[in-house]
Amino acid sequence: MSVGLMALFDDVATLAKTAAASVDDVAGQAAKAGSKAAGVVIDDTAVTPRYLVGFSAARELPIIGKIALGSLRNKLLILLPAALAFSFLLPQAITPLLMLGGAYLCYEGAEKVYAVLFPHGAHAHEAKLETVAIDARTFEDEKVASAIKTDFILSAEIMAITLAAIPGGSFVNQALVLAIVGAGITAAVYGVVALIVKADDLGLALAGLSPASAFAAPLRLAGRALVRGMPWLLGGLSLLGTAAMIWVGGGIVLHGLEEFGLGGPAHVLQDAGAAVARAVPAAGAFAAWLVEAAGAGVVGFALGLLAIPLTSRVLSPLWRQVKAMIRRRRTPT
Repeated sequence: MSVGLMALFDDVATLAKTAAASVDDVAGQAAKAGSKAAGVVIDDTAVTPRYLVGFSAARELPIIGKIALGSLRNKLLILLPAALAFSFLLPQAITPLLMLGGAYLCYEGAEKVYAVLFPHGAHAHEAKLETVAIDARTFEDEKVASAIKTDFILSAEIMAITLAAIPGGSFVNQALVLAIVGAGITAAVYGVVALIVKADDLGLALAGLSPASAFAAPLRLAGRALVRGMPWLLGGLSLLGTAAMIWVGGGIVLHGLEEFGLGGPAHVLQDAGAAVARAVPAAGAFAAWLVEAAGAGVVGFALGLLAIPLTSRVLSPLWRQVKAMIRRRRTPT
């Protein structure tokens, strides 16, 4: 074998090792960045099941599939390029955009609480709102569009956290990490949601096992427990999802204010959390988080309540005009 050919093989081996190291590096960065977004991922998982309320069991998985596809499109086709573009061209715009998203989460969460406390006022408010989907033909279309809209805000926060967690590197490296985190989180969230909403079907199957089957008694008991417990679990997840939108949205807004030098409210919450942690050392970290989350929730709820009249009186009429303009452009002359 010639020396030149041996040198070529050596160069190829070196390139392969470098590529493998690069892949490992991207995977490691994706894992670390994804873990930092775990809080928002939990919120996303808690929020989604409430959009399935009112549908038959046969439509649950297809609807989850539609929302998951929309979520993947949000992350990979819209948010990933946007995050990279803003990061390189206009990084100062990221924080205001995230604050707008946080304010929307506060509004949606506060709207649910408002509907429970003041059902007549909430009904009047909803009657003034324009539907989300441009051409919604069914109730299912509208629910899917609403879920994808909420997912967009949560996905934007996930991608922003991921981008901030990636150490300085090449454009391609950042894009790969964002793509891996986006696809992985989407699969995890909607896989868990599918398991949650179909658990009652599993419970019915277990409860219906023949008594003659091996281990039938404990499995039938577990099945009945699943069937009876799922309404409570779904109700709890709906409550958690509403609370999550309010405290996450409030936290995003408070963090954004810090970026603009208005860190007073956030510092007050941090100091309160630290004081509670010192008072309860056995659960210091959790106690501090609980205080800060509760404070962010109060801020988020107040912001959401302010957004309710703004949405019905200003934003919804504007969206109605935009939809009408889009429909006119779609209609052939």
